[in-house]
Amino acid sequence: MRPNRSFAFLLTLAAAAGVATSACAKKEAPAAAAQTQPTPANGGKIPVTTASADAKTEFLQGRDLAEKLRITDSTAHFEKAASLDPNFAWAELSLATSAPTGKEFFEHLHKAVSLADKASNGERLLILATEAGANNNAVKQKEYLEQLVAAYPNDERAHFNLGGYYFGQQDYPQAIEHYRKATELEPSYSTAYNILGYAYRQVGDYANAEKAFQKYIELIPKDPNPYDSYAELLLKMGRFDDSMVQYRKALSIEPNFVNAHQGIAMDLLYLGKPDQAIAELQNIDKKARNDGERRTGLLALTVVHVDGGKLATALGDVDKQYALGEKTNDVPAMAFDRQLKGNILLEMGRPDAAVAEFERGLKLTEGSNLSQEIKDNARLVHHYNLARAALVKKDTAAAKTHADEFRKGAAASKNPFQAKQVHELDGLIALAEKDYDKALSELQQANQQNPQNLYRMCQAYEGKGDRDKAKELCTKAAGFNSLPQLNYAFVRTKAKAATEKS
Repeated sequence: MRPNRSFAFLLTLAAAAGVATSACAKKEAPAAAAQTQPTPANGGKIPVTTASADAKTEFLQGRDLAEKLRITDSTAHFEKAASLDPNFAWAELSLATSAPTGKEFFEHLHKAVSLADKASNGERLLILATEAGANNNAVKQKEYLEQLVAAYPNDERAHFNLGGYYFGQQDYPQAIEHYRKATELEPSYSTAYNILGYAYRQVGDYANAEKAFQKYIELIPKDPNPYDSYAELLLKMGRFDDSMVQYRKALSIEPNFVNAHQGIAMDLLYLGKPDQAIAELQNIDKKARNDGERRTGLLALTVVHVDGGKLATALGDVDKQYALGEKTNDVPAMAFDRQLKGNILLEMGRPDAAVAEFERGLKLTEGSNLSQEIKDNARLVHHYNLARAALVKKDTAAAKTHADEFRKGAAASKNPFQAKQVHELDGLIALAEKDYDKALSELQQANQQNPQNLYRMCQAYEGKGDRDKAKELCTKAAGFNSLPQLNYAFVRTKAKAATEKS
């Protein structure tokens, strides 16, 4: 398992800042943004600013657990640290990045921002970078993280965070550079080997990915996540039985490591055993300690049902997720669920019902106390959704109008991820107009980690009469082998059938 993106991702469709925690020395006074060099007393590391030695101890224990991806276990330590020192900004940031719900994420992030002027320059930059990511301001997010690395070039966690930005924007070579730097600065920094393995995996370098995960296992062999991460690589490679062995190792170490159950479920699904996959996911519901873990199980169940063509059942799964958010007024999660439901309805060929769900999600966001930046971005994303709905209705004129509005907003935000979505929309429009060359040109610049785009390129090559390339792309889409992902569930069986037909 790799570090969770923040719940802001559900609203912004952009990667949030990576989780960052750091060891430290004495309390450091707040510093101006222009500061570029850490004090020698800190050993070149980002300091932890707290007046309480006990709070610092709790924080460091929480950090250790969070970096080992034992997120739920880390929360109690961060809560204790914050209670011991109410001005502990980094503890509040850590509570945000480990939060099981969107509501809690934003509550703790707002508290961290309010305390940022009481923290060190490095902590302040981490907080502001996370806030920028939550607000879909990729330019500011990168700027703050670059300042962090410039100020603390010898801090492995500074490089880890900047690497996380690049990973989220799918600039994997840059991500690899910073993750490798983190491991050079601190060879025992296990979490950097974890995400380094994922970065290598994303570029198809499975040999180096396996080396990184094996080193991760070597560093912390008594923790569950190294085996879970290695299992995910094996899942990606199609080695499903070997993958399940590693997931079972993770569970033998920590039975409550529920993410391993979803991994096993996907192994079983891809082996053609959906009933066993569903049975495996029931373990998550039995073990769930919070709504975040319950949502993990329900989302995976939704994906299994979509993959099997049971879309009406999948809508019921989403309703159960929505009920969890409604119970606590978790607006980010509820807005995400409306989006999720809209996407399933589009796949069912029900664009009007999908638009109604997208609009309900937008209304939830606009009526919330979320930032104006998030609300503005939700309105922008609505054009992306309306363009896709228009294409299902075969109204290319309306699709182009909404795509143009989305293009303008994406250009203004300078968000690389949204730039990929612009190419996706243009590719979809070209595909609808049977302009296959343009469709391919655009889709090749879209998100290549979205298997739907791989399948769409397969369709474009098929339209051109290039059966060999069509088979290549459909094979790639069919064998994407990811953890629960709705976009993959929409196309996996269709891509597989197209491959077999060819």
